[in-house]
Amino acid sequence: MMLGDLGADVIKVERPGVGDESRAWGPPFDEDGESAYFLSCNRNKLSIALDLDSAADRGVLTGLVDGADVVLENFRPGTLERRSLDPVELLSRHPRLIWCTISGFGAGIDRPGYDFVVQAESGWMSITGEPSGPPMKTGVALADVLAGKDATIAILAALLARESSSEPLPVDARRLHVSLQHAATAALVNVAQNFLVSGSDARRWGNAHANLVPYQLFMAADGPLVIAVGNDAQWLATCAALDLPELAGDPDVRENAGRLQHRERLVRAITARVATAPASHWLGRLRAAGVPSGEVRSVRQALADIPSSPVTGVPPSVPGTVRRRPPRLDEHARRIRQDGWAAFSVTDADP
Repeated sequence: MMLGDLGADVIKVERPGVGDESRAWGPPFDEDGESAYFLSCNRNKLSIALDLDSAADRGVLTGLVDGADVVLENFRPGTLERRSLDPVELLSRHPRLIWCTISGFGAGIDRPGYDFVVQAESGWMSITGEPSGPPMKTGVALADVLAGKDATIAILAALLARESSSEPLPVDARRLHVSLQHAATAALVNVAQNFLVSGSDARRWGNAHANLVPYQLFMAADGPLVIAVGNDAQWLATCAALDLPELAGDPDVRENAGRLQHRERLVRAITARVATAPASHWLGRLRAAGVPSGEVRSVRQALADIPSSPVTGVPPSVPGTVRRRPPRLDEHARRIRQDGWAAFSVTDADP
């Protein structure tokens, strides 16, 4: 979808009859029977259903590969090769083709990849949730999302390398592998580095931060807010905004290392002060003082000022455009079978 947002022509190849599994991941379904899950990531694509066990349909697919810049697929190892669709052979035949495989756990590992399992095995769940509670996944299938973004970056880099080279790139430079697991472990960033430097395993901090204080959720008189102090100047500004001069003048907590050491005492003091007034009162003072802070908003509130659509979703997060609604299963089959990539020269939907 991101490549489509950026202007790529994208043909989505689906299984006959059922199509993409996420078409059935509901409710909610819209008035046309499309699941919200499917609609969330399938705009700017045309759809064709092909049976890869059919020689005729494989012919259609290889014809599309002949004219493609990029093939993106997530089949388990051997699935394509058993159907005479070997990526290495196709890359050798087409010296400008980029081929990207997204897997659950890495090249050659024959395990189905689902976000929840990856969140469990990548360490994410062990660091998410309240310290005294059970491990917790994130509220979004974030390993899936990050893997998609990583694949987008890898594909764009390969295309740039292709266009910058006077010679065809070797096959291994055009054969890309992105896994959910590696995307997730790479996204541990500072949490991973904390372990690598200290040797101490990471743990759950709930809504607090392992390396910064105060950087967490607090309860005002009428609801929650977050305060995120990232440097010592912001700490002094926080003390002023919350009327805590005794903390501002305490040399033991002037720097972040000291605030980490005295975490419990500082959090107790801030918790008690924030509870005395509504969130709007404190947020007004914190923002006026330049302290990163915010209210906890619902999804409804977060989308209130964003021109989102129940058909095409949230607008692109990168400079891009929404040109086509998500396709119905096999919607563009006649046009693609007849015209191949030239099907994109017509923008109206098939009757």
